[in-house]
Amino acid sequence: MIKYNLCCKKCDLNFDSWFASSKEYDKLKKKKLINCHNCGSLNVGKNLMAPKLINKTPKEKNEKNVLNYQKIKKTISEYQKFIKSNFDYVGENFAYEARSIHYNDKKRNKGIYGKASKKDLKELKEEGIDTQMIPWVDNENH
Repeated sequence: MIKYNLCCKKCDLNFDSWFASSKEYDKLKKKKLINCHNCGSLNVGKNLMAPKLINKTPKEKNEKNVLNYQKIKKTISEYQKFIKSNFDYVGENFAYEARSIHYNDKKRNKGIYGKASKKDLKELKEEGIDTQMIPWVDNENH
């Protein structure tokens, strides 16, 4: 079923009408079976319409997704606090520092964390240096 907003070109009446399909509308229009119920004119056409989009996700599911996101963000923030308290930040020098620890037996009191490209991480893995990628969120609102 399809609903069209129709307009009588004679009396300017706008009204809605249901049809089995768009082809059915065209067939009835061609046979001159569509008329204005106000003035009886056959000079009736379709108005420009925007489709009504139905949100398939109920509001409760959206709210649940927001709550899940907040829970995940909170968990990541807790991991970040732990990492910041227990590891040394080496910034962009992560790959260099990881190699120094691995190859030179450079002793550290704490583990390290920092930034590395995917290429760097791949190379470290190929060299047998174990690293982990951790999701990171900005803590502006905490």
